[in-house]
Amino acid sequence: MPYPRTREDRGGSCREVYPIEADTLLLLDTALREARAGDRVLEVGTGSGYIASALTAVDRCVIATEINPYAARMAKARGLQVIRTDLVAGVRGQFDLVLFNPPYLPTADVIRADDWLEIALDGGPTGREVIGRFASVVGELLSPVGRVLLLVSSLTGEREVQQLFEGRGFAVQVVERMEYEGEELMVMKIMQKNNQDHPRCEGELLSPNFK
Repeated sequence: MPYPRTREDRGGSCREVYPIEADTLLLLDTALREARAGDRVLEVGTGSGYIASALTAVDRCVIATEINPYAARMAKARGLQVIRTDLVAGVRGQFDLVLFNPPYLPTADVIRADDWLEIALDGGPTGREVIGRFASVVGELLSPVGRVLLLVSSLTGEREVQQLFEGRGFAVQVVERMEYEGEELMVMKIMQKNNQDHPRCEGELLSPNFK
């Protein structure tokens, strides 16, 4: 998909940045319960940076990625270390906790738009297009104790998303559910089956040539 040109954090002025919504708050609440002191945290597609900044407030190593230039600017204004990139391209190292609220709404080709806010919602025809790309690369970034918290919707296909990860050797568990405006939001906790449950925080964050 060609990437374009912001809606924003409620109370602000950018109209092409995904605002704080029920899914944002559900993922944040789950992340705050899951995160441990000393965790190295990566938030993929941080948007306004609301979740990542909340985690830095409790003194954890946090880095964020974002493709939307307006959102990346907003997140940086919160004091976050933000890499403008597609998903995790160029990111190196191992993380103990990876968070992702992906574009998960099924979107037909005929109604796909070319603005940044729509891209934040557009999960392709099945709603799993971006999730599938993420599933194929996230394992390379997980530490031996690495966990992924992934926000999805019943519109995305719960079992189908589970199978995307299970087919790559991950264990998947739904740890939170919430009914919201005719759909069910859920947070999946995803771990490699050989996961070692012991937190750590070390190593390099980025490829030296990637900014």
